[in-house]
Amino acid sequence: MKKSDTVILLVDDEPDILEIVNYNLSNAGYTIYTAENGEVAISQAKKYKPHLIILDVMMPVMDGVETCEKLRNIPELSETIITFLTARGEDYAQVAGFDAGADDYITKPIKPKVLLSKVKALLRRFKLPQDHGTVITIGDLVINREEYIVVKDGKELILPRKEFELLSLLASKPGKVFKRQDILNFVWGNDVVVGDRTIDVHIRKLREKIGDESFKTVKGVGYKFVL
Repeated sequence: MKKSDTVILLVDDEPDILEIVNYNLSNAGYTIYTAENGEVAISQAKKYKPHLIILDVMMPVMDGVETCEKLRNIPELSETIITFLTARGEDYAQVAGFDAGADDYITKPIKPKVLLSKVKALLRRFKLPQDHGTVITIGDLVINREEYIVVKDGKELILPRKEFELLSLLASKPGKVFKRQDILNFVWGNDVVVGDRTIDVHIRKLREKIGDESFKTVKGVGYKFVL
């Protein structure tokens, strides 16, 4: 995918931040759209279907966490990568972001070269649905990895991208214990630094949606999918 074909949506209520980030990413060859709050962001995302959304947390009208949750409920944006850009570095803010379905977290201020490197790393994780071509059926659970669809008890579930990839990985080999590092490498990529807490948050969300009994924690090792 050429840079000019890559669409990035920047969402921030600070005009200077939008201008600086827009300038650097546009100069790098990406196609950029901007929004100053969550409501406008949702409208722009539906219209332009960006590959990546860089989303501020603290905004008027609708904050970043709520915006992310709403974006993750839009089926045609299931492939979109969402990363937060915020000055808030507290752990609870990061957990809230991952809880809402974010893929990553960038703390500002950030140097232009670091920003471009981060964006490159995030976009390397963008995969088209046709990269997957199998359907996993386990009891009343169906995971269509070609169409990014999960059906549980006959009801279709909309899962954020990373939850879907984590579920697909664990369900691909029921009973196998996947080590935490292997999960991080497969789902998040070894070029992105995230903590163990990230996996825990996503597992908790999957337990709420798929069923607590389907996931077993192997203390000090990782997780497995239980038949």
